[in-house]
Amino acid sequence: MPVKLHDILDITSVKVPLENDTKRGVIDELCELVSKREGVCDLEKLRETVWAREDQRSTGIGEGLAIPHGKCASVTHPTMAIGRPSTPLDFGAIDGKPVELVILLASPADRIADHIQALGKISRVMADPAVREQAYSAETPEELFNIFSETV
Repeated sequence: MPVKLHDILDITSVKVPLENDTKRGVIDELCELVSKREGVCDLEKLRETVWAREDQRSTGIGEGLAIPHGKCASVTHPTMAIGRPSTPLDFGAIDGKPVELVILLASPADRIADHIQALGKISRVMADPAVREQAYSAETPEELFNIFSETV
């Protein structure tokens, strides 16, 4: 069954603005948010998994967006958290631009296809300049959540 972003995101996992202002702080903050959701059994294991992936290469994909992610045995189904930093932050993005939105995706280790599908959907949604502008200027978690809850 296809992964739908509105099925793997919950308003409790959206934060505007994020409290942290560093790459490490933001990723850790989003890991904590997502770990409060059903289906994430071990915060530390999730953190280790996401950081192991981030250490391979920055997930700052350009145009102000970062999508840190990981496939982890302590996650039972795909889930995501989204945060907007109070000011754009250095993420080591491939285009050298600061990041304005961070979307964390956590998936079970054995659901690679779902993980890739969710990453693709996030990328497609955020490829639209109008959607990016809406997301980067969202003032509340509800505004940001609505952008993604309306996607298929």
